[in-house]
Amino acid sequence: MRVTPKTVAAAHERTIERAPTVVSLINEVRADLGDAFDTEVASVTVEEYRNEADTVFADGDRAVNVAALFDILENLDVEDDYPGFVVDELLGRELAGMIAGPQPLRLLGEATFHYADVSTHIDGPAGADDALAALAAGFQTRLPGWEWNEKPSPFAVD
Repeated sequence: MRVTPKTVAAAHERTIERAPTVVSLINEVRADLGDAFDTEVASVTVEEYRNEADTVFADGDRAVNVAALFDILENLDVEDDYPGFVVDELLGRELAGMIAGPQPLRLLGEATFHYADVSTHIDGPAGADDALAALAAGFQTRLPGWEWNEKPSPFAVD
């Protein structure tokens, strides 16, 4: 695999093209997690997702890694699938965390990936659904809408 600026631009474009599917999954995950944690979570629009994808890919250091993980997952298939379960979970978790941002968002993105992955199934290589779940988990974590993340932490020391 060779990653170039052109490769990164193509991954950005594929990330943008998947907006309707990813946003639908984001909103399903947010609704489920909101119910589980007894909180209201704002839904995400296609425009918000696309703007945030632009932000992620504008950071060249992050973009090259996101693009590489995304490309690997979209093409990853292991004979009989189960032996590859560990590697596609590992790569999916990493992609979600990298998109989500620094801690604690990274950890939340990684955890949300596993939740999103359970209900995400699409045709194609085994890693393709993990790529989709990772996009949903990472972006839903970065995007506004969670009440706890909308105000300054009460634990900040002046």
